[in-house]
Amino acid sequence: MGILGLWVAHTLRVPLVASWHTNLHEYAGRRLNKLFSFLPDTWRKRLCLTAEEQSLRACLRFYGLARFLLAPNEAMVHLLEERTGKPAFPMAHGVDAEAYSPQRRCRPDRSFRIGYVGRLTPEKNVRLLVDLERGLLARGQRNFRMILIGEGNERDWLRKNLEFGETAGILRGKALAEAFANMDVFVFPSRTDTFGLVLLEAMASGVPVVVSPETGARVGVRHGVTGFHAPDLDSFTESVGQLMNSEILRQRIGAAARVFACSKAWDGVFEQLYRTYEWGLEADGCKAGDRAIAESQTTS
Repeated sequence: MGILGLWVAHTLRVPLVASWHTNLHEYAGRRLNKLFSFLPDTWRKRLCLTAEEQSLRACLRFYGLARFLLAPNEAMVHLLEERTGKPAFPMAHGVDAEAYSPQRRCRPDRSFRIGYVGRLTPEKNVRLLVDLERGLLARGQRNFRMILIGEGNERDWLRKNLEFGETAGILRGKALAEAFANMDVFVFPSRTDTFGLVLLEAMASGVPVVVSPETGARVGVRHGVTGFHAPDLDSFTESVGQLMNSEILRQRIGAAARVFACSKAWDGVFEQLYRTYEWGLEADGCKAGDRAIAESQTTS
């Protein structure tokens, strides 16, 4: 679709804007790391790094053909500008704070619910959830459930290795919103996500989040305020353990997370996006009266 869009834009002489959504190059490295786990560490790391760099180069060749670029976090904005030489701008994300709300909470039991929503694949680092469960059990915690929502090639492995896990498959709409609201903590171990929209959905539901520092910084999670940054397994276990042992802490962080998510309304996001289009066109030397732009406006 991207190549087709490029061809159409070139044919119609309409300025092309490309938005970066997924770190495909990092996915390549993570999946090869699993596929070639039988190799010595040095060889495997070299192979994965080479695959990441070559995949990134291939993606950047395409993005370099656009007039200007959009990216979901500042780090990616800087990388795109540096590697393509094209103007790049941040692309905000929003959440429906009415659909995702603490008011949807309806718990039939009192067990502590640890939730995850997303693809069950290697690049999401989901095997950490098994290590997290073992860490909690070693601390004497047993009154909890792990609710995993999503599909992927790690699902069967997780089902076999989680003692207190439930794999709910893919949920949408009201069912997904209720699942979020019924969580006590949302755990997101991925280090490759460019943003992580599910984090905003969990926070809008009044749920504290425990995330990797990379993803937490991209979303704007404030450590100890709206959630926790966890750089390693011990940090994930400690953060979840704190929330399990203190209802007051869970409620305080959940309320702050809700306030933060509500500030990310879609109306404000779209207003910023429209301004970005104007800034981007001006930065690239385009004017509102340019023939291609005028034609595109008259046909939209």
